Amino acid sequence: MSARCVRLDAGDNGIRTLSMDRPPVNALGHQLVSDLTATIEQLRADEQARVLVLRSGGKHFCAGADLKERRSMSLDDVRAFVPRLAGVCNGLADLPFPTIAAVRGAAAGGGCELALACDLRILADDTKIGLRETALAIIPAAGGTQRLPRLIGPARAKRWIFAAEMHSADVAARDGVADRVVPADRLDDEAASLAAAIAANGPVAIRLAKAAIEGGADRPMAEALRLEWESYQGVLETEDRIEALRAFEEKRPPRFRGA
Repeated sequence: MSARCVRLDAGDNGIRTLSMDRPPVNALGHQLVSDLTATIEQLRADEQARVLVLRSGGKHFCAGADLKERRSMSLDDVRAFVPRLAGVCNGLADLPFPTIAAVRGAAAGGGCELALACDLRILADDTKIGLRETALAIIPAAGGTQRLPRLIGPARAKRWIFAAEMHSADVAARDGVADRVVPADRLDDEAASLAAAIAANGPVAIRLAKAAIEGGADRPMAEALRLEWESYQGVLETEDRIEALRAFEEKRPPRFRGA
């Protein structure tokens, strides 16, 4: 599937790759936001999807809002558009299977928020990432003020947001934003390798594990543990669980079907 500004590729074993392709910097204007919205809805309905890699087709992941477009918007236009951008990040975060952001070049403002909405982030060593909004006299409004503190803690998130600085990949890794930093020429291969490692595991188990982690994060421990047990019961009667035991006995890799 492709639209004007995105391309969705379906790979082996349920791996999906969503490439943003609005040169030169994937600025988040009306068309790219519309294309991302439609593609994420398509992914939500994809029962065969096991993992998504979000990447850029060019040198930069996403430099944030299209400021040329934004200058022509009225206040009512902005009030209508920003929730649509937030909806893209929310849609990414709510996908039932794991998501990986493969980030290169600039990931600023809304581009950083797209990466934060993914479950995992692999950064190329040439990445510059940050939430620049306060330097433009606004605040992050596509999840940045909420997802970043949950990821790295309030104090570090406040420094990122208040200072509005762009950070190197190494600093992002040190602060906990990046899960892995790799040479730029290895970024796509590393993202594909991680996606393959995830996709090789039980699809039902992966989805239920994500639901348990997300659902339990803000609950008291006793409630969270009940949710974990409820999620575990969701795998007990699956064919994949039986297949895993059979494969262990037969000393071969399991062949999971997601059932």
